[in-house]
Amino acid sequence: MAYFKKLYLTHLLIGGLSLLPILLPAPTPSHYTNPVSDSIFVADPFVLQHGEIYYLYGTSATDGFKAWKSANLVDWEAMGYVYQRPENSWATQSFWAPEVIHYQDKFYLIFSAKGTNPNGLRICTAVSDSPEGPFEDWRVPLFDAGYSCIDAHLFVYQDRPYLFYEMVGVVGEPWKDKGYFKGTILGCELSDDLSQIISDEPTICVTPTEPWETPKDGRAISVEGMTVFMLDSTLYMTYSANHYADPRYGVGYATATHPLGSWTKSKRNPILAQKPSISVSGPGHNSIIRSPNGEELFIVYHSHANPENPSPQRILNIDRLVVEPDGQLQVIGPTRTPQPMPSGATSN
Repeated sequence: MAYFKKLYLTHLLIGGLSLLPILLPAPTPSHYTNPVSDSIFVADPFVLQHGEIYYLYGTSATDGFKAWKSANLVDWEAMGYVYQRPENSWATQSFWAPEVIHYQDKFYLIFSAKGTNPNGLRICTAVSDSPEGPFEDWRVPLFDAGYSCIDAHLFVYQDRPYLFYEMVGVVGEPWKDKGYFKGTILGCELSDDLSQIISDEPTICVTPTEPWETPKDGRAISVEGMTVFMLDSTLYMTYSANHYADPRYGVGYATATHPLGSWTKSKRNPILAQKPSISVSGPGHNSIIRSPNGEELFIVYHSHANPENPSPQRILNIDRLVVEPDGQLQVIGPTRTPQPMPSGATSN
């Protein structure tokens, strides 16, 4: 694996004399500060841990997906494209929200893109033998339900694969501030090989119902960007709400005992929200990952690169996610002050 720790130069001392220069590992930093990189402009961040390495995928290019890797969730090394649109692919534009799952000895990239169908975006999949790619088109699109679909997420429960995604619609012309986007999170069961949906109809999992999800002066009444994970016997789904360019874009969560619900929203939502006093705007579309030693949970999310003028340019953040004794989730953040490195972290 071409992955090296940073080194620094010192000298071997013998009898008080400096004789030979030697290379020693650089000391591991004790803290990090958000955003974790000033050179990674990425939206919809998803982190996969494979072995001792973390892989970061996100919305970052117009013709595919780039990725980064890290040993500690803080210092990221660019890998370049892991998927670049093939010349004859159905998918032609709007490459959004990539996620990767290691399943049956393969790595599956699932994403949304726009193609030859005039009815918007569809969920697509690509496959590779490595988390570093290259990923090749596999099911592009995976299905066509006749409406626009984005923000796909795969989750395996009791050896059965499930797909979650957002059904997207519009009322009026929100791009002209004469309407709004609407979005609902749906779930369905997939075949063992991930090649097709086997549910008769998708299940409605989460809809926008709360004031923070449905601002009357906003451009979206929408829930999206879901991530599902399991702790003990409880399933948690974190999700984002509102419009991605709105400073009020944030994260909430719901719980269930089965992937297809019913899902119950937390009364503490949102658990991650804007904080103008420290210049955090629009934190959202997250993934959940454990620290290198497995003892801590982290929420990985984007926020607006320019909080004074929110735009599609977004930056990478990580903060601690705490599970309280009663099972409630709490984000220690958003933060802009130095935070302890993830437990078990070493230098890249």
